[in-house]
Amino acid sequence: MSKDYLLGIDIGTSACKVAIFNKNGKVMASANGDYPVYYPHEGWAQQKPDEWWHAVCGAICECLKTGNISGEQIAGVGIDGQSWSAIAIDHEGNVLTDTPIWMDTRAQEICDRLNNEIGSENIFNVAGNSLQPSYTTAKILWYKENMPEVYNKIYKILQSNSFIAYRLTGAITQDLSQGYGLHCFDMRTGTWDEVMCEKMGIPVDFLPEIVACDKVVGTVTEEAAAQSGLTVGTPVVAGGLDAACGTLGAGVIHPGETQEQGGQAGGMSICTDTYKADPSLILGYHVVPGKWLLQGGTTGGGGVMRWFEHEFADYERMMKEETGASSLDQLNEIAEKVAPGCDGMVFLPYMSGERSPIWNPYAKGVFYGLDFAKTKGHMVRACMEGVALSLRHNLEVAEEAGADAEVLRAMGGSANSLLWTQIKSDITGKPIVVPASDTATTLGAAILAGVGVGFYKDYDEAVSLTVKETRRHEPSPENKAVYDKTYQTYLELYKSLAHMMTAK
Repeated sequence: MSKDYLLGIDIGTSACKVAIFNKNGKVMASANGDYPVYYPHEGWAQQKPDEWWHAVCGAICECLKTGNISGEQIAGVGIDGQSWSAIAIDHEGNVLTDTPIWMDTRAQEICDRLNNEIGSENIFNVAGNSLQPSYTTAKILWYKENMPEVYNKIYKILQSNSFIAYRLTGAITQDLSQGYGLHCFDMRTGTWDEVMCEKMGIPVDFLPEIVACDKVVGTVTEEAAAQSGLTVGTPVVAGGLDAACGTLGAGVIHPGETQEQGGQAGGMSICTDTYKADPSLILGYHVVPGKWLLQGGTTGGGGVMRWFEHEFADYERMMKEETGASSLDQLNEIAEKVAPGCDGMVFLPYMSGERSPIWNPYAKGVFYGLDFAKTKGHMVRACMEGVALSLRHNLEVAEEAGADAEVLRAMGGSANSLLWTQIKSDITGKPIVVPASDTATTLGAAILAGVGVGFYKDYDEAVSLTVKETRRHEPSPENKAVYDKTYQTYLELYKSLAHMMTAK
């Protein structure tokens, strides 16, 4: 039986996505598997990796069934995953505790202490990233200080994609693109810095071997095949960070090309072929060899609209039964009736603290400019504009660091909104291209597998075959002029409130 297809797995925050692609990037079958985020205390956000695995197996089985595809037809498997996990496993591969995820900020005090003891500049000079509680580093040390019974049993620390790769193959690895979560990772050389490991108190033995993202790390075991429906012996590559795989799946593989992310979280990833770091941003390796990604990662993205819809769209959900229009489409319609700049209303989209460029885990969402003339449509548009303003903030910091974004390539659920995408183009002043597939992240994971097993000769061929453009948005100079004033208000608003957004 010919091996005509590639399988991509995405370990997202609220669900896993699995998709099977043909060589031209066409989705032959797709499925999702849900799992919860647990919030046991303020500032905590954690998940159960075993629930990821069960969801992945269910979604793969569903894909194979609905697509009428045999496991034998899968040429390779690629995996991408959310950042900054700290999955502690023992020698038998058992998960020792729930893993804090990227939204978790419980380790702020540890970061403050290490930045003082080691020196924030010294850490940044090695890692290319400032030490923040969202990253993996502080989470490992949190185990040490707060869960010694777990810490003393740790054999290895894994990331989300490497955990799924381990469950599929039995291989324990660390891909290059996820290295940025650890501040004993040398961002210039892509290797573990043992001196910094020692300074931070992280045993280097906890850290798996670093491998290229497209490296075949193993093949599907009998046990994994029985659970997932895949065929024994199917090659699996290391995979990489979800944002980096999404960047690849959006067609960003050359310097200056930029991916704009509008999933649960928001942000951007600028491709560069030279080391460019800024303490306010996030630097990581691209999944494409020889490239870095200078990233801005925000907590406000599509999740802002999902929150708004959940809390304030009872009427729209009721009307859906009559009109057939989704609640989000209806919210889009009322937002479109409001003028750019939202009649002076501004929204700070810091709904779970904020990451770059302000790095304040205590930041809060704010609606400014409410009065009796404002409508629900104003609130919806302000949400959209607020997310776009945070994107502009990150892009401007990146430009100051020497990484210029030319054209943005949009991915994530928010790219499906023509209004929201146009708002982002107008606010940033950048053209935005929307690729045909809204499965950019799983496509990127599949492309890694394709290159790794020789399905594609290189990344240029893979992108030329799989990434198609559906539409392009050009910024309106007239709207940009309005938004320039809004942007100044946005910056001043946070600046004036920052002293209140601190630990209680």
